[in-house]
Amino acid sequence: MRRRGLLSSFPAITLAAFLAPVGAGLIGTWLPAFGFFPALGGESFTLAPWRALFAQPGLAESLRLTLVSGLLATLLAFLLTVFFLAACHGGRLILMLRGLLAPLIAVPHAAVALGLAFLIAPSGWLVRLVSPWATGWELPPDVATVQDPNALALTLALVMKEVPFLLLMTLAALEQVRAEERLAVARSLGYGPVVAWLKAVLPAVYRQIRLPVYAVLAFSLSVVDMALILAPLTPPPLAVQVLRWFNDPDLSLRFVAAAGATLQLLLVIAAIVLWRLGEAAVALAGRAWIAGGQRGGDGRAARPLSAGLVLGLAALAAAGLAAVALWSVTGRWRYPDALPASFSLDTWTRHAPEVAAITGTTLVTGLAAAGIALLLALGCLENEQRRGLTLSNRALWLLYAPLLVPQVAFLFGTQVLAIQAGIDATWIALVWSHLLFVLPYVFLTLADPYRALDERYARTALCLGARPNRVFWQVKLPMLLRPVLFALAVGFAVSVAQYLPTLFAGAGRFATLTTEAVGLAAGGDRRVMGVYAFLQALLPLLAFAAALALPRPLALTRRLAKAPA
Repeated sequence: MRRRGLLSSFPAITLAAFLAPVGAGLIGTWLPAFGFFPALGGESFTLAPWRALFAQPGLAESLRLTLVSGLLATLLAFLLTVFFLAACHGGRLILMLRGLLAPLIAVPHAAVALGLAFLIAPSGWLVRLVSPWATGWELPPDVATVQDPNALALTLALVMKEVPFLLLMTLAALEQVRAEERLAVARSLGYGPVVAWLKAVLPAVYRQIRLPVYAVLAFSLSVVDMALILAPLTPPPLAVQVLRWFNDPDLSLRFVAAAGATLQLLLVIAAIVLWRLGEAAVALAGRAWIAGGQRGGDGRAARPLSAGLVLGLAALAAAGLAAVALWSVTGRWRYPDALPASFSLDTWTRHAPEVAAITGTTLVTGLAAAGIALLLALGCLENEQRRGLTLSNRALWLLYAPLLVPQVAFLFGTQVLAIQAGIDATWIALVWSHLLFVLPYVFLTLADPYRALDERYARTALCLGARPNRVFWQVKLPMLLRPVLFALAVGFAVSVAQYLPTLFAGAGRFATLTTEAVGLAAGGDRRVMGVYAFLQALLPLLAFAAALALPRPLALTRRLAKAPA
């Protein structure tokens, strides 16, 4: 009875672990935004922080950059995902690409941004490959391809990262809406493959991926690490500017920063409302289009075009990672040479002590956060099955809350909460801050395989006299070993990518590969940046490789241990 009670408390513990800090963090940010912060002399509520915020030079440009890059990246990523799936549904390319989605998603955002910067910078690899023989450029061209005034480089990097995520979410949703049956009916009525997918599948599948799309929109509007590398810095997008105010030695700017963080939250809410209105407008127009009866063509031109765009993004990401790896072992590489004149491991050996320490911090934090998240997710899912519960849409919204609320909008308040609790700049605060963002991904990754496990295995074991806990440990977990390890790898990858949580919770005492890579991007040596960015990308990939490789030897070991001597 006691064990059942403990299991039933997992959902409450899980919600408290990641929703309470978000709620408290928002309140802890809103109070200074309206002048109330006794520790800094704010004893009463006032609108002075907002007046100071709107008087800041460059605020309008920061808002423009935020909206342009966030909305454009989300729209392009969504349209490209829909176009690709409509044109290539059921083809071999999707099966092949499905195996590559996890590694593409695993690569941290900062590593992708640095790789893209190494490629498209005026002295980047792409220019070197065609100079001077094709361009005549003996010197790097005077063109702002990185940190450009319209944040187009940031937009491109966001599209590169978000298309694999939306593809993965949509492919999972297709299985829930019986896409094959819908397509078969539409094709039997004479519709072309692309139009059939858009008219019969998209309306059903979009309801399933609405929350992931909103999460992409919220992230794109408030991303900081990628913006620090690729977006203009004078002025920068709003989230970066808010971070600068929070870190400014002038403590009075904390009030302005809190108001800016609140404005960032309002901006995300307004963007989601705008997107929702756009959904309604498109649905209204779409119903008339569906009723119109246009059958469309055979989609021959759409397939290579959509495949070329998606594979082009994947190739760009892979080339960026190759550039990062190349720079980490470069001895001398002058412009416009296409390849380094010499290779060397001097950068690795010279920075080995600090790289080892920072890698250790990244590993410990990632494994701890992912392990705790996995424990909570397994407890919630097992409790759900034993009690016959189903996850409601409201609970799903709660699960997505840390992904929909901009990090910069509540992490300052969370830091204040940690200071009051006496855990600021400790391992507990660091792991906890990562857990807020790791837990939703681990739960979403594990939920479908866990629920899809045939219940007859557990029922058979129960009928043979096994207790529920024994069924969980000796029947379910061994059968779910691969998805469990995969969820652990996803959680670890999410932790490695965290930038703002490490800055706020670590208070400068903890450095991870992501914080170091982003910090060096402000003008550091490309060789050193290459070392940190390469390791940042390598660790999640190794985690996924382990998740794929370990189940078979672990199962063999388990069978040998049970075999009679």
